[in-house]
Amino acid sequence: MTATYSQKRWSLSDLFPGHDSPELKKAMETLDQAVTGFEKLRPQLTPEIDEKTFMTIIKDLEEITLESNRLYVFAGLWFTEDTQNQDAQALQARIEQYTASLQNRTMFFSLWWKKLDQKNADRLLANSGDLQYWLEEMRHFTPYTLTEPEEKVLNIKNVTGFSALVTLYNSITNRYSYKVDVEGMEQELTRGELMVYARHHDPDLRAAIYQELYRVFGDDGPILGQIYQTLVRDWRNENIDLRGYKNPIAVRNLGNDIPDQAVTVLLDVCESNAPLFQRFFDLKARWLKMDHLRRYDVYAPVAESDKTYGFQEGVEMVLDAFQSFDPRIAELAQKILDDDHIDSEVRKGKRSGAFCWSVEPDCSPWVQLNYQGRADSVATMAHELGHGIHSLLAADHSVFTFHSSLPLAENASTFGEMLLIDRLLAQEKDPSVRRDILFRLVDDAYATIMRQSFFALFEREAHKMIKEGAIIDDLSEMYLNNLKKQFGEAVELSDEFRWEWVSIPHFYHTPFYVYAYAFGQLLVLSLYERYQKEGDSFKPGYIKILEAGGSRAPAEILSESGIDVSNKKFWQGGFDVIERMVKELEELQID
Repeated sequence: MTATYSQKRWSLSDLFPGHDSPELKKAMETLDQAVTGFEKLRPQLTPEIDEKTFMTIIKDLEEITLESNRLYVFAGLWFTEDTQNQDAQALQARIEQYTASLQNRTMFFSLWWKKLDQKNADRLLANSGDLQYWLEEMRHFTPYTLTEPEEKVLNIKNVTGFSALVTLYNSITNRYSYKVDVEGMEQELTRGELMVYARHHDPDLRAAIYQELYRVFGDDGPILGQIYQTLVRDWRNENIDLRGYKNPIAVRNLGNDIPDQAVTVLLDVCESNAPLFQRFFDLKARWLKMDHLRRYDVYAPVAESDKTYGFQEGVEMVLDAFQSFDPRIAELAQKILDDDHIDSEVRKGKRSGAFCWSVEPDCSPWVQLNYQGRADSVATMAHELGHGIHSLLAADHSVFTFHSSLPLAENASTFGEMLLIDRLLAQEKDPSVRRDILFRLVDDAYATIMRQSFFALFEREAHKMIKEGAIIDDLSEMYLNNLKKQFGEAVELSDEFRWEWVSIPHFYHTPFYVYAYAFGQLLVLSLYERYQKEGDSFKPGYIKILEAGGSRAPAEILSESGIDVSNKKFWQGGFDVIERMVKELEELQID
């Protein structure tokens, strides 16, 4: 690789030159005209509509969706650059209002399609090509769809209700700064900078950063808790009381097109395997020469290594790992870098964490990182670029079918991390660093599987408790009990962790998203084990899974690889892989 990369802010010019540019204004005007034209097609939506006219109408809707996505994503990305930027806040609110209005004007198509008789629906589906699954999936929501006036009211309500509260949560929490003494000097840090020290070798510093994190969140805990309670009530009011879903998590399951039973089995298997990670934490305590791990020590390194990787070095490591698997994968990752679609800087006001946001099939996605130079920052880069690769591999599909469902969306990202781990182990000669990497592999499995599944269990219980009138202190107490069940006797908990739940953005942004991480990680463990056994013969089938995007049901895509997501044995198989990792670590000699 000859290109040179440095940490910087992304460019949004592939969307629009700026928030006040003539191009953005023109796009809104053109989009409005396109929707006006689309509305005139409504009389053609009859049961007898011919296949050609039907597909032409969908093509018009596709163009509207593409342009609407560009506006929505531009506003969202600009806001994440600096959540304290008042112009960005105003644009995001304006675009959300605008796109909700457009959705109200075009929703007549989806409402008509959901109510169309099955005979005519089958006739049109037979000639719908790549859009068939998207159209089938839409009809899955028929039992939960209201009348057009009701749907319009809910759509507008969400802009000033649910979405507005999420934006408020982001604005409050992303202005936080944290003061910690590091090596005798008080530093003021962002959350991303602070959490680097969760993996520091100094136990006192690890304790200090968690205490500071939850001191800050705890100070606003009653306010953040009220926001969460309101979002949960809104979720129930709309989805249970009005739409008729049987329980809160069923809403997400249908959106993911994953059977309720499969999700229940997944969470049950995760919960029953908590003792496996407790065993790992007991082992880690012995390596750290501690009687018990404290919650502060869960991600502690087992070797005093402060090794860091410059951004250029991190990029090269990730691209080399992808290249070793398939040159095409590396080329797609490099395209995202070359398109200047990565924001890797650490800045005050910037949204914490990392994500990948795909806009349309023909455009490489945007990736946010808060790159800190540690091994986990490099792994995060591999993870988010994996998401981007997944999107680009599915670029032959429509805007309606190139997005993978949430459970499969973690496939390429987690697989990319595994490739990187193999790359790190292959090049690292220092035994202490190699040992640390192996421990970190299980650390990450805990964070992605056990932690996220217990998050989902918390959400399930929290939604029930809030319906029954639980106050914020009740939720905090329940969260502590959730942690106690998760860690058992292996990890000591301190009281400030009662506020951890208000610091988890996914609870606010996307209820019940989190089980997708456990789904994806356990799936990848199974797939990666097959890759190591089968070698090159594995690759075409795996690439085919990624290329499918969201063009078919997740269960159907996976069944071609012999995977049954409702089978308890399948999920347990992922834990069996982790158990072998733990056993291998137990057999290492403690210094």
